[in-house]
Amino acid sequence: MAVYTDVSDADLSAFLGRYDVGSLLSCKGIAEGVENSNYFVHTEGGNFILTLYEKRVAVADLPFFIELMDHLATRGLNCPRPVRDREGQALGTLVGRPAAMVTFLDGVWIKQPGVDHCGALGGALAQLHLAGADFGMRRPNSLSVESWPGLFAAAGPRADGVAPGLSALVVEELAWLAERWPRGLPQGVIHADLFPDNVFFLGERLSGLIDFYFACTDALAYDLAVCLNAWCFAPDGGFDPARGRAMLDGYRAMRPLAPEEVRALPVLARGAALRFMLTRLVDWLNVPPGALVKPKDPLEYLAKLRFHRTVSSAAAYGLS
Repeated sequence: MAVYTDVSDADLSAFLGRYDVGSLLSCKGIAEGVENSNYFVHTEGGNFILTLYEKRVAVADLPFFIELMDHLATRGLNCPRPVRDREGQALGTLVGRPAAMVTFLDGVWIKQPGVDHCGALGGALAQLHLAGADFGMRRPNSLSVESWPGLFAAAGPRADGVAPGLSALVVEELAWLAERWPRGLPQGVIHADLFPDNVFFLGERLSGLIDFYFACTDALAYDLAVCLNAWCFAPDGGFDPARGRAMLDGYRAMRPLAPEEVRALPVLARGAALRFMLTRLVDWLNVPPGALVKPKDPLEYLAKLRFHRTVSSAAAYGLS
């Protein structure tokens, strides 16, 4: 989450007038994240998250995200539910941007996840995959392996200024992954961005998943690979097999992995590390002036990528 677009109280009150949520009491921008403009909105009717969709989100994709959250919530996944106006519409326009409100979830995200957090996350990810199995809409992953050369082209000329030799490493990695990327794995709805700041806990209990604006149809095991990258590295940068084992066991307790998914996990994790390094690199080099946003360090994922380059089997991630 982030804030790129300012919203006046007058504009926001007019927008809220379409909904049965009562009058505006307070509104505060949310600085975390890098994609859209987000506000915490408190009204007489309760608490909500208001999102203004910025340039990276295609307007044509918004119905997929909105209907997916509704579908998953109906299937019992604890996630935000879109708020519909008096005409039944969940999407509107605010200060020239597509906008939507969703229900607010209680909880906090864990900055340094432990083994138990990773186990709970694995179970929740499997629950998401199972809940999405009968979702009728599809959306290709616009940030999958075919898109990575284009991402690199947007940052390539300046990449070595971030880390010496980065350009050559990425060129080598793109070629390696293009040749070996797994095809034909079990597919379905994936979150594709389930970082710790998109998962809420109340105490030790996982209380909800948020931010579905990268969700798409892709290999289910790729979602697991994203989470291994996001959750299972220690503060010193090393991979923690105990966290990986807890996550994989939590996942497999609800949805067993097929043998081909297990074999593919090292390549998927390596690709996921490259994907997030590239998008972070683009954001790092292109922060809009005056934006209330904190770009994330791409070098964190360069270190993770180097680890995955040493992995030959899923046993390295703690898979028993």
